[in-house]
Amino acid sequence: MLKIHPQHVPYVPFTTSTEETFTIWMKSLILSGKGCTVFDSNGRIVYRVDNYNRKYCDEVYLMDSTGKVLFTIRRKKFRLIKFWEGFRTFSGRVNDEDKNPGFEVRKSCRILRCDSICEVIVRLHGDQPCQHYRIESCPGKSTFKIVDKLGRLITEVKRKQSKSGVSLGEDVLTMVVEPHVDHSLVMGLVVVYSLINGTM
Repeated sequence: MLKIHPQHVPYVPFTTSTEETFTIWMKSLILSGKGCTVFDSNGRIVYRVDNYNRKYCDEVYLMDSTGKVLFTIRRKKFRLIKFWEGFRTFSGRVNDEDKNPGFEVRKSCRILRCDSICEVIVRLHGDQPCQHYRIESCPGKSTFKIVDKLGRLITEVKRKQSKSGVSLGEDVLTMVVEPHVDHSLVMGLVVVYSLINGTM
């Protein structure tokens, strides 16, 4: 039987020089809670979100395996426009985040097309210019990808399959992150996408 609950690990780097593969289990480690648990390729827990059974929560926390908060993610509304903002935390504690959002995600309306797109603005590096990404998907499918403004692949998320090619269920996903990409930022965007689509 597939092992889903590996051991904890105190710290892993947020970026690597090689492509990294993660397993996302769309379940919280908290009993009856909503959220997700993320494992690295060695089966160790690296990220988690515990949403305490609130289906439409306006604020969630992306944490590492020890419970240190990496991003505080908030849903905002300006007139009729809804969007999400992610705030990088300083000490890993709640209410100790940067006053300016590190990223912002807005869902685009594409009525005449079958796909779904979320526009992403990332501003995590002080004086450096903003980076623009897109989260692209197709309705009815759990596969989606994050690309930069030139269309280059940053991350792809899809249903996980066993070595024999059997899908492990809609709540078990594989996330492949390209080299030199901040894994915690990518996970923040994946969390927002899941919240927008009601899968978390």
